Amino acid sequence: MLTLSEKEVEKIAVQLLKGMICFYQLDNKKIYQLPDDEDYFNYDLTPEEEDILDEIDENPDNFAEFVKMEPKQEHQMMERFTDRVIKERVFQDELVNALSKPKASTAFKFLIDSSGKYNDRWKEYRLDNYKDWVKEQIDSFNYAED
Repeated sequence: MLTLSEKEVEKIAVQLLKGMICFYQLDNKKIYQLPDDEDYFNYDLTPEEEDILDEIDENPDNFAEFVKMEPKQEHQMMERFTDRVIKERVFQDELVNALSKPKASTAFKFLIDSSGKYNDRWKEYRLDNYKDWVKEQIDSFNYAED
């Protein structure tokens, strides 16, 4: 059964937010992060990263994989933040409008970054949601193991 400390969960969540994929090595209890192909398609792996991938390929049952949220999940998280945290009606309407258009996450991020006071709250909210997402992946891993 896979169990991680809160510190390990946060470390994985932070890496996922940076566009990485994380692997937890079960026997050594070690976290590895590698660039997500979708985000770093022209990135050349280092020899160390190649070795980690080779080890994962040779013994996949010894690793739990953690991936970022799908775009739809990210979008829902932005909507929840807008509904639950933003109290100023005008700003809330601007965010709702931004989320209804193409490039919604870019527009949302621009508005949040420009707001000043909601920027830190968004980062904290997003990190908390990602920690929950990591815990959901742990539960799925443990369920699949049973």
